Amino acid sequence: MTEPQRNSVPLGIALMISATIVFALQDGISRHLAGTYNTWMVVMIRYWFFSAFVIAIAARARGGLRRAAKTDQPLLQIFRGFLLAGEVCVAIYGFTLLGLIESQAVFICYPLLVAALSGPVLGESVGWRRWAAIGVGLIGVLIILQPGMGVFDPAAVIPLISALMFALYGLLTRYVARRDRTETSFFYTGTAGAVMMTAIGIWFWEPMTGPDWAWMAVLCVTGASGHWLLIKCYEVAEAGAVQPFAYFHLIWASILGMAVFGEVLRDNVIIGAALIVAAGLFTLWRERAQG
Repeated sequence: MTEPQRNSVPLGIALMISATIVFALQDGISRHLAGTYNTWMVVMIRYWFFSAFVIAIAARARGGLRRAAKTDQPLLQIFRGFLLAGEVCVAIYGFTLLGLIESQAVFICYPLLVAALSGPVLGESVGWRRWAAIGVGLIGVLIILQPGMGVFDPAAVIPLISALMFALYGLLTRYVARRDRTETSFFYTGTAGAVMMTAIGIWFWEPMTGPDWAWMAVLCVTGASGHWLLIKCYEVAEAGAVQPFAYFHLIWASILGMAVFGEVLRDNVIIGAALIVAAGLFTLWRERAQG
């Protein structure tokens, strides 16, 4: 019954674009809240809802929570959850310092970092063409960061750190997938992250206004719905067919940054982002050609 739907590329593309819209909205709300309240607290509350969402899905699935939590590599799964939670904190902190446009323009280099690290982490072969694409993408990052132009702002490196953390998270997810089911990895992503953020964020609690609690509720819903859209996207279409449309995230984030937060889209960001996207698409094409 579900087999034909698994190759529904148009539906997969629609779901991926929908996910990028939701994630861009999530970024904008995160920037607003973290600009007013402590980042640790904002991410903690978001993870409370996310973990509840993950547990609810696991409880309704065949085998329930026991099956979802069953793994013979628990430390690695827990570390994955911690790593993603830390990456979310770094990314949101970057939004408050650099804005959405520049943060996302640098962050989109993470597929190139995945390609670069897939050799040492997963033992995969990385040919000279991919290394050339990685080099082009990093040139794009340097164009955006402009380290040689006047006084370099160290805060500009924050989204690069975020991209590196997310790339490592993605590689570890591929690694644990060799022995664990997708629902198990998803379960630990939510629960381990919630435990970590509660242990840290509870010490930074601040009272919130009524309107901001409403924004926090929207943030929690977008976080869960964005992940749901991605899960459905990869269920109905091959990853290679829909992955290029993940770059729409940068477009929506840029529109939101300019329209809501008064950010400016500078020429070096456009040029650098174009190089990163081109290099990322080439790397994806090489993976599909060799797949």
